[in-house]
Amino acid sequence: MKKVIILSIIAAVLLIGAVVYSDMANRKAAEGNPFGKSNLHPATVEQLDDPNYGNQILPAELKAKLKAKEELFVYFYSPTCEHCQATTPVLVPVADELKVDVKKHNLLEFTASWDDYGIEYTPTLVHYKEGQEVARLVGGQDADQLKQWFQEQKQ
Repeated sequence: MKKVIILSIIAAVLLIGAVVYSDMANRKAAEGNPFGKSNLHPATVEQLDDPNYGNQILPAELKAKLKAKEELFVYFYSPTCEHCQATTPVLVPVADELKVDVKKHNLLEFTASWDDYGIEYTPTLVHYKEGQEVARLVGGQDADQLKQWFQEQKQ
């Protein structure tokens, strides 16, 4: 009986140690991140060094730009969304080629934005003019579809 208790205690200590270590490793990896948060979801941490996920816009900055009636494109995505993972590497080069500044907004980190901006699915690309949404493209897209949509928005 004593052996079972001792083994249970050792297993519990190891499990707690693993959880604490994992949390500390995620916090260290998240230091200086563009999200302004110290505790990021592991899927977000994995994308921190990926240049396709640069140009982030935080909720306060997005609200301020819309209030100031700026024109902008916002790509709402989730790091855990397989369609986002397929679309982002296509979107970024297309936007660069067409010289479109696409801000990226991580819905996994800022969950209130789902409701704030009426996002039902990811990925969702939204064009705002005068602080109002004027166009929305939902779901995975190929390069030709993205180019056509951006060109329509530039007219």
